[in-house]
Amino acid sequence: MQQVVLYFNGCTSRGKPSSPTSNARTNESRRVLESGVRGNPPAPFGRGERPQGPTYPYNVRKYHGKLLIKPSKASVQGLLEKVRKLVKANKQAPAGKLIVQLNPIIRGWALYHRHMASKATFDFVDHAIFELLWQWAKRRHPKKGRRWVKEKYFHTIGQRQWVFSGEIEGRKGETLTVHLINAAKTRIRRHRLIQGEANPYDPAYEAYFDERTGLKWLQSWLKWRKLIALWNEQEGRCPVCDQKITKESGWHLHHILYRVYGGTDHLSNLLLLHPTCHRQVHHQQLDVTKPGAETCLEEA
Repeated sequence: MQQVVLYFNGCTSRGKPSSPTSNARTNESRRVLESGVRGNPPAPFGRGERPQGPTYPYNVRKYHGKLLIKPSKASVQGLLEKVRKLVKANKQAPAGKLIVQLNPIIRGWALYHRHMASKATFDFVDHAIFELLWQWAKRRHPKKGRRWVKEKYFHTIGQRQWVFSGEIEGRKGETLTVHLINAAKTRIRRHRLIQGEANPYDPAYEAYFDERTGLKWLQSWLKWRKLIALWNEQEGRCPVCDQKITKESGWHLHHILYRVYGGTDHLSNLLLLHPTCHRQVHHQQLDVTKPGAETCLEEA
């Protein structure tokens, strides 16, 4: 009579042939045992594998005792992979159409990393993208020389050479020339740390936070337009000393009704003051009104 041999954890069991139901149970037991975990799902990591931690877009490391925060290798590779796929998908597309798709990607990535030590990384990214576009251009014209390809796709714009350029159709049907932006041209802007003891709900620090708001507005073109409108409204003069506000004199943003007391960033609640006049207003607790009012500066 034929016997069935089962192996469970090194033990051998011999017996008579069982019914189909028993055979099904035997196959199920064997499948579970071969999975590597008795009665549990297979292990998520195989031999030699390690669980991967979270991937961050920046690298924090000390170089000769100096802490530098740079874009991570994974972030750079992710950008170049996205650019590579886009270039590959537009092998027959005009250069202008390709540039219109590439510029938002490069600009967004560079603006995200502009607060770090990213200058060298930006140069590396620009060179890698140039190599991709150079191969793209040569592939489109295999019978043309390198000089012809360079003159057709890579132009000189001001002090910049080898600028990838193309043409697109404007909204009114006119022909527009577009250029590929350069990540290395993005200005590095360091984050200005806030004072540890500064409290936005303390009127004593109202002038400090007004100054920070003004500096932040300079980095936004929408807020910059608001500053120009405010300067024109005051006819370019400080309402405290009635002197011109120039680039040399500098300026501070002042809230008529302090934000601590519910003041907003609306133009009706804002003034441009000289830095010295601004400190004087807060130190002496002076009440400043909009130009054109009956009294511009009075004791609180």
